[in-house]
Amino acid sequence: MSTSAASNLSPAFPERAAWGTADKLRAWQAEALQSYAEQAPRDFLAVATPGAGKTTFALRVATELLGAGVVEQVTVVAPTEHLKTQWADAAARVGINLDPRFTNAQEQHATDFDGVALTYAGVASRPELHRRRTEARRTLVILDEIHHGGDSRSWGDGLREAFGAATRRLSLTGTPFRSDTNPIPFVRYDEGADGVRRSASDYSYGYADALRDGVVRPVLFMAYGGSMRWRTRAGDEVAARLGEAMTKDATAAAWRTALDPQGEWIPSVLRAADQRLTEVRRHVEDAGGLVIASNQTSARAYARLLEAISGEKPTVVLSDDAGASARIEDFAGSDARWMVAVRMVSEGVDVPRLAVGVYATSTQTPLFFAQAVGRFVRARRRGETASVFLPSVPVILDHAASLERQRDHALDRPGPAGEDAVWAEEEGLLAEANREEKASGELEQQSFQALESDAEFDHVLFDSQQFGLGAEVGSEDEQDYLGLPGLLEPDQVSHLLRERQTKQASSGRKRRGQDEPVAAHRALAAQRKELNSLVAAYARKSGQAHAVIHNDLRQQCGGPTLDRASSEEVAARIAKIRNWFVGRR
Repeated sequence: MSTSAASNLSPAFPERAAWGTADKLRAWQAEALQSYAEQAPRDFLAVATPGAGKTTFALRVATELLGAGVVEQVTVVAPTEHLKTQWADAAARVGINLDPRFTNAQEQHATDFDGVALTYAGVASRPELHRRRTEARRTLVILDEIHHGGDSRSWGDGLREAFGAATRRLSLTGTPFRSDTNPIPFVRYDEGADGVRRSASDYSYGYADALRDGVVRPVLFMAYGGSMRWRTRAGDEVAARLGEAMTKDATAAAWRTALDPQGEWIPSVLRAADQRLTEVRRHVEDAGGLVIASNQTSARAYARLLEAISGEKPTVVLSDDAGASARIEDFAGSDARWMVAVRMVSEGVDVPRLAVGVYATSTQTPLFFAQAVGRFVRARRRGETASVFLPSVPVILDHAASLERQRDHALDRPGPAGEDAVWAEEEGLLAEANREEKASGELEQQSFQALESDAEFDHVLFDSQQFGLGAEVGSEDEQDYLGLPGLLEPDQVSHLLRERQTKQASSGRKRRGQDEPVAAHRALAAQRKELNSLVAAYARKSGQAHAVIHNDLRQQCGGPTLDRASSEEVAARIAKIRNWFVGRR
């Protein structure tokens, strides 16, 4: 093929006629293809950030291997039913016909297909069937979002039995890390100097690389705090501010209070997000928004709120709804404003026009968060930006600040120190989230009751940096950020945010006057916020949990918990943690 990016590759890819759009590769895809051709491996793991184009790369490998006669059929394994169809549609555009309706009741696909698209659950339920299919003909297996292969021991064992005899296996993922130690099939683990075995990719293309190349959009994270009040199972009423340092249980309760559709926090945030979407649509007419909810009851309630706010009925996607895939496809191809979904669109679903998101779920694993944000980063043209509205919860803000960090899956539990210490804290979080989805609302109400909430714009986070001060929803500070144009380059976003932050601070000083005292409660709130920011930064540096760091500060400096500490006590802790950064414990 004279114009193909692979025309000068290894003999495994001989020249032949080009196959449609498979020739139109991005630079990273062509480089990854070159690496694949040079190695001609049986197993190959490509890690590329969501939205970068893993599907295009994999299908190019498939067309080359089929054309060269290295393989005779293709099997794609994906996490969901919807993604099976999405893969089949993408493959058809490059001349490969996959059957997404293949079932375990069949022994082989029809002769007019080049292969099949399956789910991980389907493979695990009858691995012997897929072993026979794989052994009957030389097969390329494409394992999409391969980290799902470690979801359970039975899934991993099923994949190994089904595809152990495959001629080639190409594994793809945008988020290779997991919170457990279940090994991922067909992935190589290399032992580091610390004795920890971690997944090793054959090609990696991270978010920072994709942002630099204009392959993905820059994401603005709009963080909202506010006052929360709830009643515990014992009948006690508790009040706290979302995002302030508190126990794990209290943080979870404050977070759930914020997400309660009967309060004021979620309606206020939805109004701000809808206003942002209106602003973006002035520049990108078909821009859409997505609200990710914790459960079906909340999703329906959020949809009713959005309908009242926007005047347009949102698309609602529920994970157990047979028509969910069709609704996602209809939304993707329309210019409708909003979609509200429960988990189903957190991974792999391709809706490129999504530009505004609301993270209205209590799921806190870094894996889920990265997958959710991945729905908004796909760029259609240079300069598009995305905005994701978040609760000011430390763990979520940490995930947003570390979006550019690339982590691998660790098989061994690391020691107590170092960046990998986060694994111990993350263990079981995903299981807890799944249990919460299955728990009845009645049981939850017995142990917790949200009473009231309000929302307050806290700050905008971009490129791992925070900009802005606390402000009431609807204030000039919030409108300043919401008014960002929908088309900006990453460096322009950063420059504009810094410029506005400087202007905001300057105007604030002029409004107060140089000699006008700051109210004590505002000064203390600013101190607490500064300490929380330092604790978050130190947590990223040391791998320790926020609560552990706060406890160490209390032990060394004395005084009560942060919510009851005086200005002098908070100042002492700020000075102490600053010393820690330079190695003076």
